[in-house]
Amino acid sequence: MVKIKEAIVVEGRYDKNTLSQVVDATILETSGFGIFKDKQQMDLLRRVAKAKGLIVFTDADGAGFVIRNHIKSAIDGKYLKHAYTPDILGKERRKAAPGREGKLGVEGMTPEIILDALKKAGATIEGESQEPKQEITKQDLMALGLSGGKNSSEKRLALLKALRLPERMTTNAMLGALNILYTREELIQLLRKLEQENG
Repeated sequence: MVKIKEAIVVEGRYDKNTLSQVVDATILETSGFGIFKDKQQMDLLRRVAKAKGLIVFTDADGAGFVIRNHIKSAIDGKYLKHAYTPDILGKERRKAAPGREGKLGVEGMTPEIILDALKKAGATIEGESQEPKQEITKQDLMALGLSGGKNSSEKRLALLKALRLPERMTTNAMLGALNILYTREELIQLLRKLEQENG
């Protein structure tokens, strides 16, 4: 069991159950879209975020991004970290059919994928040292053809797929994820490799 300093917020009890088998951390729920009406729950998330930091770990589908964006708009970004599940098609065991978008949610992820997502989010794991990384900027994205240029949206989508990140990510969300996962030099090397593979 991996001990994590920050609290983690997930959509529902099945996500919480899955996470609690993998990590030792404070795990809170949004009750899905219930977070939009529950002022007390949002206040609790704010207070926990300020006290120990909060990792937002919602599903990679449209609903998950709506909930994630709601939390981002309500809590100062300096207290938040974002964990993302990859886009994996399938259905959870307890469900009769896949969700509307056919993607697995947090509850359907393996322990390895969950830990990988939390590490990439910058979770503070007990016993591991955290080294600061060189920031990737919006100017870097423009210079690398990932923003503001011809075919930049196609390049972004190809990069997201190669990195197994959700295809719904905005440019800003992608920038945040890239800064968690890679240095500027690693990103440049990765893009060169992608260009070689795609001719």
